[in-house]
Amino acid sequence: MISASTPALWTLLTIGQILLVTVVLLLACAFLIWGDRKLFAGVQMRKGPNVVGPFGLLQSFADLGKFLLKEMMIPAGADKLVFLLAPLISVTLALGAWAAMPLAPGWVVAPINVGILYLLAVSSMGVYGIIMGGWASNSKYAFLGALRSAAQMISYEVSIGFVIVTVILLAGSMNLTTMVERQAGGFWNWNFLGGNGLMGLPAAIVMIPMTVVFFISTLAETNRPPFDLPEAESELVAGYQVEYGSSPYMLFYLAETSNIILMSALTATLFFGGWQAPWPTPYLKDIGPFWAGVHGLVMFLAKTIFFFLLNGMVRAVVPRYRYDQLMRLGWKVFLPTSLAAVALMGAWRIYGMAP
Repeated sequence: MISASTPALWTLLTIGQILLVTVVLLLACAFLIWGDRKLFAGVQMRKGPNVVGPFGLLQSFADLGKFLLKEMMIPAGADKLVFLLAPLISVTLALGAWAAMPLAPGWVVAPINVGILYLLAVSSMGVYGIIMGGWASNSKYAFLGALRSAAQMISYEVSIGFVIVTVILLAGSMNLTTMVERQAGGFWNWNFLGGNGLMGLPAAIVMIPMTVVFFISTLAETNRPPFDLPEAESELVAGYQVEYGSSPYMLFYLAETSNIILMSALTATLFFGGWQAPWPTPYLKDIGPFWAGVHGLVMFLAKTIFFFLLNGMVRAVVPRYRYDQLMRLGWKVFLPTSLAAVALMGAWRIYGMAP
């Protein structure tokens, strides 16, 4: 948290924090895209990026240069203002959602009490950028892809919301920092196992399936394979972004990658302890708050990268769903399951948890 004696100093510190988180996130996107491509290549028994830099590590930066240097073309019949505004809205919302994400003890830009509601609200608004991009392109393929994407994102946001309600009931708070702090003391206190050691194990019967539902729903929420129906090449060419190239396309891709990392981080925060280590950490009291923060940041990053790569593995090995299968899974399986889980966790909160 920021503490400063004057409003001007507080503003400068806040801007510095925002810039630091943004720059680190952009660098993380570059290297995680490289890792995702390497993982995909390994599954397909090929090399992947291996020319630009050692092990191809600089390939993402070469791609950035290519996008920036390419000519930006706008379709003749497009609404130029909306066409250019859509990717800016998408990337602004994708990066802005990180403001409430606790990275380590005390390392959060905006430690608001309803942080989880802020994340849900900002991530839900991302659909506007996609709708605007598809509509402004003046292409039936792009417009159909935007409608598909909107329907898909809204459908799975409902399941994600109900799953998050189960975590709120378990933690008794909507503050993300508080949720993480209550998972301290070892992996047996993490929310996916009920959040209260041996006393919480009965709740694990509900929380383990909810963890799986949440992870699968995040794949659909971010239009990630096997749920990348808005970009189905055989039907819609490339979906809502088919008319985009150069920098605007790069912004859409950056927004999508940032959202994938955000959902991976949210999975780690809500269910797997966030910055908490999977073992008791009494030694952190002796090393000072800064190094305790570094320790927490390393744990948080390790979990986030694990779920991002797990996301990439699903992309590499699971075949694409049909659109009717996708919607049936969301509305007829995940929605009733998450509703039942909310009822069960509410009963557990009242009758099962120790006061």
